Amino acid sequence: MTNGVAELENTDAIFIIGSNTATAHPLVATRIFRALENGAKLVVADPRKNQIAGFADLYVRHKPGTDVALLNGIMKKILDKGLEDKAFIESNTEGFGDFQKLIQSVDLEACSAITGVSVADMERVAEIYGQAGTASIIYCMGITQHTNGVDNVKSLANLAMLTGNLGKPGSGVNPLRGQNNVQGACDMGGLPNVFTGYQPVTLGEASKKFARAWGVDELPTNIGLTIPEMLTAIEEEKLKALWIMGENPVVSDPDAGHVVKALEKVDFLVVQDIFLTPTARLADVVLPGASFAEKDGTFVNTERRVTRVRKAVEPVGDSRPDWVIIQEISNRLGLAMEYGSPEEIFNEIASLTPSYAGIRYDRLEGEGIQWPCPAPGHPGTPFLHKDGKFTRGKGLFHAVSHKGPAEQVDEEYPFWMTTGRVYAHYHTGTMTRNSAALDFEISEGSLEIHPDDAAAMDVCDGQPVKVASRRGEITTRIMVTERVEKGVVFMPFHFEEANVNKLTNPAFDPIAKIPEFKVCAVRIEKA
Repeated sequence: MTNGVAELENTDAIFIIGSNTATAHPLVATRIFRALENGAKLVVADPRKNQIAGFADLYVRHKPGTDVALLNGIMKKILDKGLEDKAFIESNTEGFGDFQKLIQSVDLEACSAITGVSVADMERVAEIYGQAGTASIIYCMGITQHTNGVDNVKSLANLAMLTGNLGKPGSGVNPLRGQNNVQGACDMGGLPNVFTGYQPVTLGEASKKFARAWGVDELPTNIGLTIPEMLTAIEEEKLKALWIMGENPVVSDPDAGHVVKALEKVDFLVVQDIFLTPTARLADVVLPGASFAEKDGTFVNTERRVTRVRKAVEPVGDSRPDWVIIQEISNRLGLAMEYGSPEEIFNEIASLTPSYAGIRYDRLEGEGIQWPCPAPGHPGTPFLHKDGKFTRGKGLFHAVSHKGPAEQVDEEYPFWMTTGRVYAHYHTGTMTRNSAALDFEISEGSLEIHPDDAAAMDVCDGQPVKVASRRGEITTRIMVTERVEKGVVFMPFHFEEANVNKLTNPAFDPIAKIPEFKVCAVRIEKA
């Protein structure tokens, strides 16, 4: 997030796109509801009318995979009505000419045909967002999990820069992280192309700095593999061993049948987790990790806030904190690690990571610190890009054109399917489905379908159906609802028994390598 969660209470307008905020991020939603009480306007854009859309001043339902077309139509209206922030654009950005040329060429009627959103509604979004003194964009996996996910995010950055909604409180481009420490995992280099703090592994000086700190002669400077690339490498017999920590790809990854085949084929599979997940059941060795309540350390949340985590109970049985397991295996492999505590590790992180340089445990009492915090006396950074000072110098506009999803509906697979979460569970249910209370709330998934489509198929609420894509088939029950429009169905991805990711498309964004979870073509039949 460029901005902080609390700032949402004092903004003039909030634009939510591709985020089921009230269900997946209820504490953030609470801030949004307070903003509405303070007079803020709310616009929600989503193919499915989710819970928070019911509170919106304007809800627009666009077709799955048409986010760029919708955003270009909105920005066309902003330019047509003169709502752009000319001074901000002139002083703080570059590339506006090519961007403006593309947007001015946009045919609004064609945008409407692509998205299913009327030109009038695009104009209303432009007015609410463009006329606000401060406006905040919120998005989630409904934006990123597409083969054009990077283009979607670039388009949101274009919208914020076009209206000057960056570098000040209550504004910004604000992605919501799906779990409590996803931001922290990324900050710590849990990506194949960076060290901590997003320092590129391809940058020689960064590689040398980490090599010196770790007492080795050199480190690789090539970019590693993403999850889809790992699975391909297993198939091609280029990857022989895999160590999976705190992840359940058998349920979470697209084309799950292909995932299972790869994990069964790899020579040696290690899974480190707190429960025996479907993925762990395939492992040669299972390493029992410790839960959040059984260890000390830090978490970093969606607004870049670093906070302390303190052990409440001793680890159960033979389970150990993840850092202890990693250290012991590293030592057996010949690279000596001699950390005595998570605090020692954090101090090393701060010494090697400019954005964390000023953070120490004694500063994390209370509410924590938002990075970047470059020096010991620095208070942290509530919002990024203050006064238009971007990390790269000036904000860069991108001329982005609409591209359709990787596959299309046809006579054999006539329905668009999208996926998401339900309020009682998150991710693959590794923890929530082991909670009797939460599993009682929602114990199985269901396929949401429009009443007209259900009537045409002669099926009723609760009836079992078979759902098939070009990759697999599952059986589930239907839920008849107007939350989805005709021709579109929705299903949550938490449930192993009816694993929707057996159906989803493994095609991925060429830059971010994120699979296209949010749109694929399916057919539905009576079971």
